[in-house]
Amino acid sequence: MPDDKARHSKANRSAEETYNELMNGSLLSLRQRLLEDQAFAGLVEGRVDAGEDADPSILVGAPNGIRPALAAASADRKPVVIVVPSGREAEDLVGDLRSWYDGDPNEVAQLMAWETLPHERLSPRADTVANRMETFYRLCHPQSDSEMFGPIRILVMPVRSLIQPVVAGIGDVKPLVFAQGEEIALEDAVQGLVRNSYTRVDLVMDRGEFAVRGGIIDVFVPTEPHPVRIEFFGDEIDTIRRFHSSDQRTYGEPIRSVWATPCRELQLTEGIRERAQSLIGQIPNADDLLESIANAIPQEGMESLIPALVDDLEPVSSMLPKDSIVMLFDPERLRRAVDDLMKTANEFLATSWHVAASGHGAGAPISFESANFLDLDEMVGQLTYSNHELWKVSGFTVDQSLPGHVQIDAVAPQDLHGSGEKAEDHLGELIRNDYAVVITAAAQGTLSRLKRMLNEIGVVHFDTIRSQAQDGFIDHASKTALLTERDLTGRTSVAAGVKTARKRRKSIDLMELKPGDFVVHEQHGIGRFIEMRQRTTGSGKNQATREYLVIEYAPSKRNAPPDKLFIPTDQLDQVSKYIGAEIPKLNKLGGSDWAQTKAKAKKHVHEIAQNLIRLYSARQRAKGFAFSKDTPWQKELEDAFPYQETADQLTTIDDVKVDMEKPIPMDRLICGDVGFGKTEIAIRAAFKAVQDSKQVAVLVPTTLLVQQHLQTFTERFEGFPVNIRAMSRFQSTKEINETIKGLTDGTVDVVIGTHKLLSPKIKFKDLGLVIIDEEQRFGVEAKETLKAVRTNVDVLSLSATPIPRTLEMAVTGIREMSTLATPPEDRLPVLTYVGAYEDAQATAAIRRELLRGGQVFYIHNRVEGIEEKAKRLQDLVPEARIGIAHGKMGRKQLDQIIRDFWHRDIDVLLCTTIVETGLDISNANTLIVDRADRFGLSQLHQLRGRVGRGRDRAYAYFLYDPSKPMTEQSHERLVTIAQNTALGSGFDVAMKDLELRGTGNLLGDEQSGHIEGVGFDLYVRMVSEAIEDYKDPERTEPVAVTIDLPIEASIPVDYIGSDKLRLEVYRKLAGARSEKDLNELRDELTDRYGKPPKVFESLFDVARLREKARALGISEIIGQGRKLRISKIDPAESVQLRISRIYPGAQYRPMLNAYTIPTPFEGSMGSGPMESDEVLRWTEQLLDDLAWSAKSVK
Repeated sequence: MPDDKARHSKANRSAEETYNELMNGSLLSLRQRLLEDQAFAGLVEGRVDAGEDADPSILVGAPNGIRPALAAASADRKPVVIVVPSGREAEDLVGDLRSWYDGDPNEVAQLMAWETLPHERLSPRADTVANRMETFYRLCHPQSDSEMFGPIRILVMPVRSLIQPVVAGIGDVKPLVFAQGEEIALEDAVQGLVRNSYTRVDLVMDRGEFAVRGGIIDVFVPTEPHPVRIEFFGDEIDTIRRFHSSDQRTYGEPIRSVWATPCRELQLTEGIRERAQSLIGQIPNADDLLESIANAIPQEGMESLIPALVDDLEPVSSMLPKDSIVMLFDPERLRRAVDDLMKTANEFLATSWHVAASGHGAGAPISFESANFLDLDEMVGQLTYSNHELWKVSGFTVDQSLPGHVQIDAVAPQDLHGSGEKAEDHLGELIRNDYAVVITAAAQGTLSRLKRMLNEIGVVHFDTIRSQAQDGFIDHASKTALLTERDLTGRTSVAAGVKTARKRRKSIDLMELKPGDFVVHEQHGIGRFIEMRQRTTGSGKNQATREYLVIEYAPSKRNAPPDKLFIPTDQLDQVSKYIGAEIPKLNKLGGSDWAQTKAKAKKHVHEIAQNLIRLYSARQRAKGFAFSKDTPWQKELEDAFPYQETADQLTTIDDVKVDMEKPIPMDRLICGDVGFGKTEIAIRAAFKAVQDSKQVAVLVPTTLLVQQHLQTFTERFEGFPVNIRAMSRFQSTKEINETIKGLTDGTVDVVIGTHKLLSPKIKFKDLGLVIIDEEQRFGVEAKETLKAVRTNVDVLSLSATPIPRTLEMAVTGIREMSTLATPPEDRLPVLTYVGAYEDAQATAAIRRELLRGGQVFYIHNRVEGIEEKAKRLQDLVPEARIGIAHGKMGRKQLDQIIRDFWHRDIDVLLCTTIVETGLDISNANTLIVDRADRFGLSQLHQLRGRVGRGRDRAYAYFLYDPSKPMTEQSHERLVTIAQNTALGSGFDVAMKDLELRGTGNLLGDEQSGHIEGVGFDLYVRMVSEAIEDYKDPERTEPVAVTIDLPIEASIPVDYIGSDKLRLEVYRKLAGARSEKDLNELRDELTDRYGKPPKVFESLFDVARLREKARALGISEIIGQGRKLRISKIDPAESVQLRISRIYPGAQYRPMLNAYTIPTPFEGSMGSGPMESDEVLRWTEQLLDDLAWSAKSVK
């Protein structure tokens, strides 16, 4: 492949990289100063002789902060390989190094480690594998003039990557690169993706998937932030663009090229497939896996068979650049990490539990020595004697009198933890002694805030630099001091990536209809979906194809076969999926039962609507406060948000701000799954309110949440003059009284509390915003009290499990509602395992989590036996630090425990469901629930939402007591929770909950019957229509229009092959109400599927025709033979005369309100039948004639 293609231009960089480029090399001036330190310069320039022959390595004593500078400076002389204890440290170090490195930041790379154990039937994440494959190829085949395959100067890896052997020749896998203008047959491209273990799907949503539609390939390369769309022109690649998976629309400039890195480390070559075929039947419980491999289908967990399928495995060290410097950071910690890793791997082997997550109980897995981890000391020995310089970098002080021992004269800065006095003393002293002091942080907003904080306490002589340095240092020899945000405040806010501008687009809502699903048709009632079918009518030139949904209804006569209804796809807006009773009764076509059910529900709905309207109109009349536009401080606060906001978050934040800026009080509900970023929206809204000197009350259901929010709000508002207080049983009476006083005189800006906030003693000076978190947990009384307070303050409610307890839900349009449906980038579904409790399993699960430096939630819901349980766990895992938390503890004790867990001083938190709501600890990624059969469904879902909030794979183990019988319902619940593991599945769980409990006790008795009768979707739609009626009594119900003309109007299968995607487009067409909607749809189709074929023009014309007919009140336009029937029209006499003059033979039947008009569709003597577009034009003209006269008569 020519070099100019490989050298893909800067246009290929993601926005985030360009944003971070400002920080690449930002600390070089400081690095230059450090060379005045002789020990530092000696190491960098290679003037230090190694130790004795017995250990020819150099031992360096250096604090954490200065190490990246040392490594980056040494890379000018030789390539550097750094080994650190954990994956998280490796990730932080890469950014840190780039700030110190003088060169292309791409030359600093990280080799990620699997997050699964080698013997587990679980595959490592696609992006982990893709990163490794990319790194291996660049190590084995560097191309100095290529940006994509450029050489690596600094390689950072966790120790686990070093000791895990890989398939021999893994660095020689030929890369699959798509470059603009390159010639490659579409079939070959598809073959290449399949070879690289990409999964073919209809719609690309996850990493490692691809889809083919006509001349377009969509592929989600695991190393890219977003999927790309590759358009072919014949056999040439025409354009490559990124797109968002949530709405499938492309954005930004086209990119030049993309490297589709393999998604699996086991390449399914001929040899491996044959070997797999021959092993079938020889390895216990692996036949399914082996069969798939033999058929070249990549499977979850196939890596566990590597030792059986591959003869040669090689150590990673054999691929390192020749003659490089290998730095082992903290050798003692490396050894400990390896030790834990070995222990856990062996434990998982011993409990046959590696298949736990996949649910098939299995015998012992294959035991092949070759895949085991290599011995660390042997690896280090090999590296030392193979032309590499070996440095052991330790935090301990080193005895310089020995050969090969170097101590850098630097120390870590004092821990200032946000204390002004300490900072003043410490920094003041450094400045007085002529040290060059530099303050650094990753986000510009944070940096300005730190600068302001220091200036306020009188510290002014220092520089500020944006960089990704994590830890600071003070180097005495060169009089240089670097202090990071962590040194000054005790925490780090990550630099947010650049936000990609998003237009609010409709996200993809696939109506997943499987044969056998129940659906509701507004006119005909509940039926069963059978299939989608294309039918051709007419013959010769008059032939037309339409697509229909086939729905089965109850038979109209006894013992007759069920009736079938063919619904044309342009009426899809009247069909919705049924949610309600488990198995509803099917309605009869044309029977009266559906009409009655609907009428009953309608009457009831009107009653509900009346009550809601009263509330609504009171709110509309109330005068609220119109908040002012965003201030510069608001922007500063938002810039310091450590994560990339999701599309939904951005639109919701904008909606909330718009609501707040209106004079009508806001009432908005935000529904989002656990961990999807609701709190951040609340923080920004609260800050906006405080900017206008208004007070904010945050109402939460539990004391723990008060502490949690207090911490989050305090951290985010740090450096801004905002006074935040908490009110719950964790605060003493004195503190509470001070807070109450502060609220009355206006000195407290934000108060966070439980229902104590609702007590009548509490008076606010000027309340502007109420935020209700976990709204579904508050009872009716609390809400009533609030209603009294809140007719004229803005209200923002947050809820995770949108269970329709009160149909006052936002669905009715009384409250505005925003849903956060997109999970944050890099979120993985939680691996959920349901099974019987065994000691060995619990031990292995806890050990595996501690191994990666994580923490564990262990839920045990009986306070009585909790102490015993703690002893038991301590015996099983003696090295774990276990803390106990339950609601009956004293507040100080409980507060301390939660704080310790938060600060990672406790590894396992053994607690009751006190953590169910809202505890947000991103480092806790394993959840074990004892006696899970005793919990409700939404409780299980909430509990599972406590883990998996970071980038690491999270595990949830729901265990039950095998010796006790389980009820049918408990079993159902556990099955549901095991199935709904996808991100954002809260809504599915809620709907299933609706089915399990029956809808009765959720909605009050009278509502539930009606919901079961008409289905949830239609019920909600009826409520909103009833409300519209009350708001605007003049409103007339829009008619449902049926159009059946002899025209070609179906989506060709070769344009959109998948049924569910075609269904989605038909639904959008049926829902289009204006020319603007149609234009948007045309743009979307062109973007996703290529230029729409000509037949689409007819589909669009039919949609326009339907709007025209709707405006005239016409309900059907049906072509029958040589006549056209138009129903539900009542023209004036003058119109009838005019029509009979223009269309001879036209007949009007007043009893039926119908017109029959002869048509020229089939042609007559001398002229052939009409084409589709002529038919449509003729019909349109007819409607114009009917409308024109109607106007003139009026």
